[in-house]
Amino acid sequence: MPSILTAETITDAQALFVKTPLSRRTFVAGTLGAGFAAAVMPVSAQNVIKTDSVGLDIAQVRIPVGVELLPAYVAKPAGKTALPVILVVQEIFGVHEHIADVCRRFAKLGYLAIAPELYFRQGDPKAYTDIPKLMTDIVSKVPDAQVMSDLDAAVSWALSKDGSEKIGITGFCWGGRITWMFAAHNKAVKAAVAWYGRLVGQASAMSPTHPIDIVNMLNAPVLGLYGEADTGIPVDTVWKMQEALKASTNNNARKSEFKIYDQAPHAFHADYRPTYRKEAAEDGWKRAIPWFKANGVA
Repeated sequence: MPSILTAETITDAQALFVKTPLSRRTFVAGTLGAGFAAAVMPVSAQNVIKTDSVGLDIAQVRIPVGVELLPAYVAKPAGKTALPVILVVQEIFGVHEHIADVCRRFAKLGYLAIAPELYFRQGDPKAYTDIPKLMTDIVSKVPDAQVMSDLDAAVSWALSKDGSEKIGITGFCWGGRITWMFAAHNKAVKAAVAWYGRLVGQASAMSPTHPIDIVNMLNAPVLGLYGEADTGIPVDTVWKMQEALKASTNNNARKSEFKIYDQAPHAFHADYRPTYRKEAAEDGWKRAIPWFKANGVA
């Protein structure tokens, strides 16, 4: 059975797996991995993949980041230690059921998978019914520097628990861009898989650089999985990034690869949304797992 943090122990960042039910009066992280964001309702229930927790340890934890505590959803094989680690980075909608399910999929394959709630200071994205308002109120107020610090803390936490130094990262949409950025930020990362993350953009106070600006800084090779029909990420920006990677003197940049799926829209991996494309999603997953293994995350 999944383990859940109690009201008494939820502030103990050293406790990983405890079994007493969560009080209703505890903080919002009690809903991590539960339900879907209101902004993407109704859910396309016929496609939703449900990965059970049999043989897994599941927990909601709080990770120290300075004086704050970062909520995160964690899944791992029960009773196992020295596990390879996968950071799972959310879409704009936060750590909801789909992201939690992705964590369980990795855990079933022998990974310690951890999905931090990277908007916890700015608000609860699952409560929003309007995507533009969500972008304005929360997403636009999350600085890259804060996200990098939070993911650094998640890596350190995993290493202090049952994780090994075999660190990988994957992310979707907003998290796809973050995947590229973190692969250039943290030297512990050995491999990355970015699902339709934005590659170019204007510099801003919150996002002073973008993936195309950091190709020479990559600490790990990145597999980019993109849709040819993605209206938010034009395919010509993928080609531009591909050329920048090829021209780089950085070995990890030169080892990075793209797969562009014909006629696939944005969010083609999101099985709970109408954008889901089963063939592309399954092929992407079949490429992602060997990519991690081939680059030392296994």
